[in-house]
Amino acid sequence: MPHKPASVGAGGQNALPALVAYYRVSTAQQGRSGLGLEAQQATVLEHAARLGAPIIHEFTDVESGKRNDRPELERALEACRRHRARLIVAKLDRLARNAAFLLTLHDGLKIDAAGVYFCDLPQLPDGPIGILVLSVMAAIAQWERGIISERTTAALAAAKARGTKLGNPNLRSDGAGVARRRQARAHARDVLPAIAKAQKAGCTTLTELAEALTARGIKTANGLANWSPEQVRRVLQHKAWVTE
Repeated sequence: MPHKPASVGAGGQNALPALVAYYRVSTAQQGRSGLGLEAQQATVLEHAARLGAPIIHEFTDVESGKRNDRPELERALEACRRHRARLIVAKLDRLARNAAFLLTLHDGLKIDAAGVYFCDLPQLPDGPIGILVLSVMAAIAQWERGIISERTTAALAAAKARGTKLGNPNLRSDGAGVARRRQARAHARDVLPAIAKAQKAGCTTLTELAEALTARGIKTANGLANWSPEQVRRVLQHKAWVTE
């Protein structure tokens, strides 16, 4: 979900291009809990501060790295092109685990925007040497994805051979799914007024809204005291249903 965070670093005529942050978590559970997402955000903010460049937009996908059709990534790339900004990601594999796709993105952003900054490769040089390093790292990320997939397939096959019933039986029940959606919308109905008050008070980003909800002592859907930006985004997704 895109949002405009507070700028990091000072501007000026000699400042680096503005930054567009992109985050990716692989599962909905990671998105709800903030696992992985908060670490990415902390890394990106640290490097943005070192660069002295402002972050003008942030986008988060809850998608597998093997998928190339990620809606928030498309919005992040469009923001880079529109503002001639630089895409910043915490780790190379958060952008993609497909070597060809990653290299295409890298080359395209160099032409259409201000390039890509990988926080785990901050000293990536320009020119042929940089492309070589990036190609090797992208190939390793793709290889890791393949190994994980093979191990998962083998483990599932072995479990099935032992007679283990695969899958979560609760997910097979339409009733359980409906109940979860009702619970999420009921929670959103309770939280949305607090979000509206925070927005009127000047909170404009998901991070600011998360901090406001935490400060007011409002619990997440899981009963946690601390909100993550992704949890706020999920509450806002229910707004249309709640206000109908």
